[in-house]
Amino acid sequence: MTSVPTGFDAVLLLSFGGPDKPDDVRPFLENVTRGRGVPPERLDEVAQHYLHFGGVSPINRLNLDLIDGLRSEFAGRGIDLPVWFGNRNWHPMAEDTVEQMYRAGHRRVLVFGTSAWGGYSGCRQYHEDIGRALSTVTTRLPEMADDPMLLRKLPHFWSEPLFVEACADAVLRARKALPSSDTPPKLVFTAHSIPLAADHRGGPRGQGGDLYSRQVWAASAAVSAAAGFGDDFDQVWQSRSGPPQVPWLEPDICDHLETLAEQGVRQVIVAPVGFVSDHLEVVWDLDNEAKDKAAELGMDFVRADTAGTDPRFVQLVVDLIERYRDGDIPRGGFAIDPPLGCADNGSPCRPQCCEPTPRRAPAAPEPSAP
Repeated sequence: MTSVPTGFDAVLLLSFGGPDKPDDVRPFLENVTRGRGVPPERLDEVAQHYLHFGGVSPINRLNLDLIDGLRSEFAGRGIDLPVWFGNRNWHPMAEDTVEQMYRAGHRRVLVFGTSAWGGYSGCRQYHEDIGRALSTVTTRLPEMADDPMLLRKLPHFWSEPLFVEACADAVLRARKALPSSDTPPKLVFTAHSIPLAADHRGGPRGQGGDLYSRQVWAASAAVSAAAGFGDDFDQVWQSRSGPPQVPWLEPDICDHLETLAEQGVRQVIVAPVGFVSDHLEVVWDLDNEAKDKAAELGMDFVRADTAGTDPRFVQLVVDLIERYRDGDIPRGGFAIDPPLGCADNGSPCRPQCCEPTPRRAPAAPEPSAP
């Protein structure tokens, strides 16, 4: 197996993107859904979620805050690597950032994708973003044919101890925010729902599928144990956006709150383990819809912080960068660690791994990366 030369000279933080002002909302949603046959009325519906918050998604600001944290941690560790920012669906677009990096002299770049998970949306699509950006910039700058640029994605991090610790401490802080009670609160983890067909295609073909949902479950179990809840937790889903005839991962968080209320549960901690920052789907689906549902049901509700608000998350990202910045990263494909995914990320997805689900009919917007 051949290896790429050692030593990377820059870091690219690659994310989903989001609008920065009301006029951005509709063009952003059209970027997200281009070629998917989403009806205009569905885009209008989703646009209202953004306009509820002034037409600004928190995600770009949160990513810029993370970049500031990375630069500070780099300085503290004596790491001399510039950090750049690019998005899949909104400015700064990945293609434009990669071109700027090339013009600045960078040729070997580690890419941190803001998803902890495997599967198509959480992993393979980031590799596609990287490939599209390199192809676009090569067209713009023909000199890249003789002086190529290498981008390598860093691995999934859902099982990293610092990620688990940050999520567990967020659960403990949330528990302290609840009123005193004679009965313990119910701990409920959420992550972004995806179509069942997409989940079944997750992981290398022939190794069982369901990579994403199994990773989420394993992470939730680890966080619950670290927070002292043992195996007394529920795993549910949120942010479904597909047509009703297409089955998605269930139950939905609001439906599950109704079930808990029927069981006599009066207090609930909702931990968004599937998200690394408090972007729009967290603040809309949980801080608005789920919180309102809990109030309607007479339940005490508290939402735990996402891992990205914890300083250990910055340490985690820098640890990954240090782990890979000077070492060879295999070009021959992933080393697969059954049953929960890729043991060594860093090269393009091998054939038939986490393939996208074929679209047979128009659908609602795909979820952002889980």
